[in-house]
Amino acid sequence: MMREWWVQVGLLAVPLLAAYLHIPPPQLSPALHSWKSSGKFFTYKGLRIFYQDSVGVVGSPEIVVLLHGFPTSSYDWYKIWEGLTLRFHRVIALDFLGFGFSDKPRPHHYSIFEQASIVEALLRHLGLQNRRINLLSHDYGDIVAQELLYRFKQNRSGRLTIKSLCLSNGGIFPETHRPLLLQKLLKDGGMLSPILTRLMNFFVFSRGLTPVFGPYTRPSESELWDMWAGIRNNDGNLVIDSLLQYINQRKKFRRRWVGALASVTIPIHFIYGPLDPVNPYPEFLELYRKTLPRSTVSILDDHISHYPQLEDPMGFLNAYMGFINSF
Repeated sequence: MMREWWVQVGLLAVPLLAAYLHIPPPQLSPALHSWKSSGKFFTYKGLRIFYQDSVGVVGSPEIVVLLHGFPTSSYDWYKIWEGLTLRFHRVIALDFLGFGFSDKPRPHHYSIFEQASIVEALLRHLGLQNRRINLLSHDYGDIVAQELLYRFKQNRSGRLTIKSLCLSNGGIFPETHRPLLLQKLLKDGGMLSPILTRLMNFFVFSRGLTPVFGPYTRPSESELWDMWAGIRNNDGNLVIDSLLQYINQRKKFRRRWVGALASVTIPIHFIYGPLDPVNPYPEFLELYRKTLPRSTVSILDDHISHYPQLEDPMGFLNAYMGFINSF
């Protein structure tokens, strides 16, 4: 009996060990490949950062910069990209350091401060540092936007001039944010984290991510593979635990980042998928309205969840255009 038990453990250990050591990243789908080939790279402190920059409407001076969420990439915006180019002269998005097609150094101390500096560096690289920028952000990108807003309010040189800010489904308040179990394990796993990140595969990833989508708007298998391919690019699964330290940073710098939002004078809007388990309704919205009484809010359909720009691109775009055309 004892021997059989060992045999079973041995048989289980072999594929696990193989997986632990190396599984090649998935091939890019044609859609993701075309997203990559239409983008460009710039260098920030020796690190390659991927970005998209489309010229849209001629004659409009408006620029929109899109800040994506965790654990995905700028590709999160592809469903509303064309719609944005019909309204803005420049539509710009980047993959934050550690995400998508950007470099994923390790070990590295990933921080919201550094990501905000990368956004500023990109706009300098594009010669747009003195232009007024509309920021549109989601999830992790919301916190980067909060830091950019804080710098803008301090009036420091070299900072973005923010014309408007639209946030969406991000944990801007640590107290109403409910991280996923996998996020908690990876964030505070200590010695376990490197093992967990290596054992993470498409199955674990898709099981972990699907519940943050609404029941009727879940991503297809191929859309999930696109997200996973973005994570696996440059071995990004191995830096997920480092990236997740943003949850601890958000607690530590709550006063700075929530304070930046609370005292804002520019037009500000929030687009909210109300079924979001990560920023649950109604607690999140009540705190948001109390903290930012001047902000307008668009609440999408009841069944839209944490990824509104992917789940309801038309509803998201309409809400955003309504906001942009209101000032």
